Amino acid sequence: MHFSRAGRESLPLSCVVTPTDLPEMPFIVELRPIEQQLRIAREERLVSEQASNRELIRNLAHEIKNPLGGLRGSAQLLERELDKAELRDYTQVIIKEADRLQALMDRLLTPHRAPRVGPVNIHEVLERVRSLVLAEFSEGITIRRDYDPSLPDLIADKEQLIQVVLNVGRNAAQALAGRGPGTRGTITFRTRAARQITIVRQRHRLALELQVIDDGPGIPEGIRERIFSPLVSGREGGSGVGLSLAQTFVQYHQGVIECDSRPGRTEFTILLPIT
Repeated sequence: MHFSRAGRESLPLSCVVTPTDLPEMPFIVELRPIEQQLRIAREERLVSEQASNRELIRNLAHEIKNPLGGLRGSAQLLERELDKAELRDYTQVIIKEADRLQALMDRLLTPHRAPRVGPVNIHEVLERVRSLVLAEFSEGITIRRDYDPSLPDLIADKEQLIQVVLNVGRNAAQALAGRGPGTRGTITFRTRAARQITIVRQRHRLALELQVIDDGPGIPEGIRERIFSPLVSGREGGSGVGLSLAQTFVQYHQGVIECDSRPGRTEFTILLPIT
């Protein structure tokens, strides 16, 4: 059905009828904009995909970690038996690559600890991330603040939220730095309150809307729909773990993270319920 609005385009609506046990109210009729329905369906799809990906990656990481220890140990034993220094260079390659893969497996398995929750000021989190990103990318990047100071504290795991924003912010900084010397880019940290909002079919009176916006080249079109999947990266040398971890941590807090990207503007939006 369509809702006619004077002087504006009609709004397409979906109709959902839910029966109840109340005699004075036998059913509830909900009219929702089609766009909202699509957003809810997209959120549910992301949650389902992430749960499957987590299980797959956890099993894969355990299977890879087991032989890595034997591989590294064998390379160390072989190195002790070699007399020529140039041959030991090859064993060092094996050892260093085994260590690199071990670190990657540890990162993939990190999200599976239980969150340690407490009151968290989101702006303290953002200021911490801002200082970390600016320390790492000191040239050619400006981080602009656009905060809502009236936001209450979240009940959340502070370290996980820092990791979420850091992973997204560092990706933005790397995209801006990749444009080459002589160019300057801007990252914006924006916070707002979202009222009466539905997050994965749960209605919340109040939620935090956190956005990380950059004016970089945008995410390659071929991977935009898959950027939260493990091991998907648009950057040469990237592990493709950062955004997958960010999504996992956000979902631990009953929230969602979404991305809208085009050349000149990439916008990550994180919605977290405030209880």
